[in-house]
Amino acid sequence: MKSYSMTTLKLLSSQEDAVQEKVSELPLAGVRVLELGQLVAGPFAGQLLGHFGAEVIKVEPPNVGDPVRVWRELDVDGVSPWFRSLARNKKSVTIDLRKDEGKKLVKELAIKSDILLENFKPGTLEKWRLGPSDLHPHNPDLIFTRVSGYGQTGPWASRGGYASVCEAESGFRFINGFPDPETGMLAGAPVRPNISLGDSITGLHAAFGAVLALLSKSKRKANGKNGGQAVDVSIMESMMNLMEGIVPEYSRKGVIRGPSGSSVTGIVPTNAYPTSAPSAYVVIGANGESIYERLMSAIGRPDLIGPEYAGNHRRVPRQAEIEDAISAWTRQHTPEEVCRAMDEARVPVGRIMNVKDITENDHVQARGMIERVHVSPSNTMNASKTVGEGWDLDVSRVAPILECDTRTRWAGPDLGQHNEEVLVGLLGLTEPNMADLRSRGIIG
Repeated sequence: MKSYSMTTLKLLSSQEDAVQEKVSELPLAGVRVLELGQLVAGPFAGQLLGHFGAEVIKVEPPNVGDPVRVWRELDVDGVSPWFRSLARNKKSVTIDLRKDEGKKLVKELAIKSDILLENFKPGTLEKWRLGPSDLHPHNPDLIFTRVSGYGQTGPWASRGGYASVCEAESGFRFINGFPDPETGMLAGAPVRPNISLGDSITGLHAAFGAVLALLSKSKRKANGKNGGQAVDVSIMESMMNLMEGIVPEYSRKGVIRGPSGSSVTGIVPTNAYPTSAPSAYVVIGANGESIYERLMSAIGRPDLIGPEYAGNHRRVPRQAEIEDAISAWTRQHTPEEVCRAMDEARVPVGRIMNVKDITENDHVQARGMIERVHVSPSNTMNASKTVGEGWDLDVSRVAPILECDTRTRWAGPDLGQHNEEVLVGLLGLTEPNMADLRSRGIIG
C-alpha cells in the first residue's frame, strides 16, 4: 500500500472537506437512495439522484455484479468504462437477494433509506416480502420508485420490459425510418438510435418522479397519509410521453403519422443535408419565416421566396422542391463552408458530429461538459495487470447545471467496495458477522 506524507494527507483531507462542503449545498444532500435495479433505466435514475447530492447505495449480486460491468468495451481491469460512468457517485454493496438473510439485510437498509429504486418485474419485491406493504410499517416515509416495462398494473404488467420492445410498442419506432413513397408508412425496418434511448428516458422520468414524491411527503403526512408512496414508471409510457402531437392529431383528424427519414413531418425546411465531404452531413433548421428567407438568399434561390412560400403551411406541399434546392447547394460546399455561410446569414446550422468531434469541441470544453474522473486500481485486481496508480476516464457531465453544482465525486466503484462502510458503519454488523455472511455467500 502506498504511504503518504503528512503534508499530502492534510491536502487530501482538505480536498475531501471541500467536496463534502460543496455536496452539502446540493438539493438532494441528506437523501439516501437504495438502488436495487440493474442494467440501465433504474441505475441511470440513481446516477442522476447521486449527482445532485443523494447517497446512493447500489446493491449488486456477489461475484458478478451488475451486468453492465462487462458490457461493450472493457478497460484494463475488465470493467466497462460505461459502468464506471453509469455508477458514478454510488456505493457498491454485494448482497445475494436470493437468500433469506440477504433479503433481511436489504430490508434493514430500506428501513434506513428515503427512496428504494428498483426495476424488477412487477411482483418481484412482493414475492421477496420487500414491497410497500412489507416495509411501510417499518418506514412509512419510504418512497418506492418502481421501473418496469409496462407499469405495475394492467394486462401487460407481468411482461418483461426491454427498452427496444417498449420503444416499438410506444409508437416511437414506427415514426423512425424512411417512408414508403406511396403509402407514407414504413419502407422496411425502422431505424433504431444506437443507444438504449428508452432506458435513459425512463431513468429521467424515474428520477423526476422520485423528487416529486420527496416534495409531496410533508403534504401527504399533513393529510394523515404515509409520507412515502409508490412511483410507477413504465418504459412504454415514458416513451409515449415524447410523442408530441401524434395522439391528439389522430384523435381529431384520424391521421397516423408515419416515418419521415431525416426530416420531421409537417415542418419545412429542417433536415440533414449532404456536403462535398464523404459521409459528412449538416443539419439546417429554417422553418421560421425570416430565417427561411435568409436561407434562400444565402444559397442564391430568391425565387423560392414570396407569397407561395410564406408560412410553413405553404412550404409543406413544396417540401421536395425546397429540400432539393438546399441539397444542391450544400453538395457544392464542405461542412465548414456550409456552417460559415449559415452563421453569416444567421440560419441555425450544425455539423453532425461523432464522439471525437464532441470531445474536441471548443464549446463543449468551455462549458466543462466532458469531465475527467480518476479510477483507482482495485485492491483485488490480478497482479499480472499493471495499472499503476489507476487511470483517468472521460465522462459526460450530468446536466442541468445548478449554481451549487458539483463535479463527479468518484467513478463507478469496484464490486462490493463499500461493504464495510455500509454493512458495518450503517447496519452495525461486526467483523465476525461479516466473515460469517461472506463464508456463506450472502455478501461478497
